[in-house]
Amino acid sequence: MFFYRVPAVVQWMYPGRVWHLDRKSSKVYLTFDDGPVDGVTDFILDQLSERNMKGTFFMVGENIVRNPSLARRVLNEGHRIGNHTFNHLNGRRTTAKEYLRNVTRCTLALEDQLGISTDLFRPPYGRITPQQGRSLTPQYKVIMWEVLAGDFIAGIDEVRSLRKITESTQNGSILLFHDQLKTAGFIKRVLPSYLDFLVESGFQTGIV
Repeated sequence: MFFYRVPAVVQWMYPGRVWHLDRKSSKVYLTFDDGPVDGVTDFILDQLSERNMKGTFFMVGENIVRNPSLARRVLNEGHRIGNHTFNHLNGRRTTAKEYLRNVTRCTLALEDQLGISTDLFRPPYGRITPQQGRSLTPQYKVIMWEVLAGDFIAGIDEVRSLRKITESTQNGSILLFHDQLKTAGFIKRVLPSYLDFLVESGFQTGIV
């Protein structure tokens, strides 16, 4: 079952993860997973720049290596970068040792290509075992999301998606979009309207 807004009971079950931020501030937190990907990440950056907005990009290490100049552009334009493993691994299908090694490979890619480190981590698919989580939390904040765009679902009703994510957005919400090739059409058709909604509703954007 797909939920545009993560149910409160799920958030309650995993209290060590960050699902939303300050409810008292009229800020929302745009996050983008899986890039950087040419033709998608740069479109997102252009849209954010037009509206003076900021976001957080959870990057896959192999994509950083493939597109280092695009990764640097994300950084240079004032956005934040998080670790999303090197090969976009599903934690529940990967041993703890292999998973942590892959996280470290992404860390090294960030250091080698961009000269930075990060304390932000998001597990691909949101799937991570308790053992993996315990191993990562001393070094990373595990950032989840409150509102999911559904951009990765083939054939999704984009009009309905836009309506559902706007209805689900509130102070402190962490939004999840994907900057990958299979979400490019959705991103180009839906993201600008969502960003306009934020402006019209008086929301500001922050980095996680």
